[in-house]
Amino acid sequence: MSDKATLEIHGKTYELPIVVGSENEVAIDIKSLRNDTGGVITIDPGYKNTGSCESAITFLDGEKGILRYRGYSIEELAEKADFLEVAYLLIFGELPTQEQLDKFHADIKHHSVVDDDVKKIIEAFPKSAHPMGVLSSLTSALTAFNPSSVDINSEEAMYNAIVRILGKFPVLVSWTMRKKQGLPLEYGDDNLGYVENVLKMMFKRPGKDYQQNKILVDALDKLLILHADHEQNCSTSTVRITGSSHAGLFVSLAAGISALWGPLHGGANQAVLEMLEAIKEDGGDTKKYMAKAKDKNDPFRLMGFGHRVYKNFDPRAKIIKKSADEVLGDLGVEDPILDIAKGLEKEALEDQYFVDRKLYPNVDFYSGIIYRAMGIPVEMFTVMFALGRLPGWIAQWREMRLRKEPIGRPRQLYTGETQRSFKDISKR
Repeated sequence: MSDKATLEIHGKTYELPIVVGSENEVAIDIKSLRNDTGGVITIDPGYKNTGSCESAITFLDGEKGILRYRGYSIEELAEKADFLEVAYLLIFGELPTQEQLDKFHADIKHHSVVDDDVKKIIEAFPKSAHPMGVLSSLTSALTAFNPSSVDINSEEAMYNAIVRILGKFPVLVSWTMRKKQGLPLEYGDDNLGYVENVLKMMFKRPGKDYQQNKILVDALDKLLILHADHEQNCSTSTVRITGSSHAGLFVSLAAGISALWGPLHGGANQAVLEMLEAIKEDGGDTKKYMAKAKDKNDPFRLMGFGHRVYKNFDPRAKIIKKSADEVLGDLGVEDPILDIAKGLEKEALEDQYFVDRKLYPNVDFYSGIIYRAMGIPVEMFTVMFALGRLPGWIAQWREMRLRKEPIGRPRQLYTGETQRSFKDISKR
């Protein structure tokens, strides 16, 4: 293959370098295009064909259904690692030794105390506030309590900022849910693992002991791992472009949380449950709604099936389906919403229309089912996604800053009015 791409514009030829990634992905380097051509740019709405950066964190092949973190398959990590090991891997590039993991966890626990004034901020929100708005605000507010910027040239300063946010973020997540439910704001237990602590902080009832359920712990651990990073998606790109202005880690993460909020991104698992609720209100006939989904003239959209990136199957869905079955079996939940979900899953996996189009249930479908069964309110689903995505955002922000990437500044193709003269208001 040639190491140059040839582009002809207005009869003039330009050569552009070809760059090949470690997994043989091919990219045309156009960073000098505008300068070399005297102003010509490319246009790519949604950046579907544009690589915004080079990254060594996550490899994704949507056609083949491959997802790897730092070279490790998502299947192997979900089976053999826990969430903190995966977080360390994403952020620092290698799986930790036992000594490194123990120190990482101890340092995270040390930084898990949130300034008491943050409780006043939470109390100022009405119960009607969406948890994602609350979480984004609280994450940004942490900057006020940690005002010094991160010295990216200091490994110690960078490490301290990372363990600080990994310690405080689960507290903010649990407080956000408990505020919504009118429960006292709890801290965790230093004797528990990271995921066990999250569950206790979220679900402990006043005056009662909290009993850990290993099946729920394992399911949540896997969900967080599966959501930990996903290459240059909307929220991750937002974190990187915010950080490219040298905005701090906490506010860059807050920007990512806001981007994740949308129903086309992190809000997809919430959209799944809202769809299931609507089907239930209409009588719960899954066959009717599968027919509506196949009707091109029907505006109904089947949420939680297929994926924008994965053109075959979502490898994360294959992993978490087993956990969903285990959670439902262990809890023995009797819930018409979950019955509708299982009905849709069965029909989609057997219906030739969906099989031919590879419209399989994705990770959002199964994560919504698990969170519902665990008793997590639907408006908290995207917050749980953010908890999982946190190490990926941190890793991407850290990589971008260490590589000294330039400030993000997309171009545009102007299609408005050409120059015109101002008219006095009496003549308009």
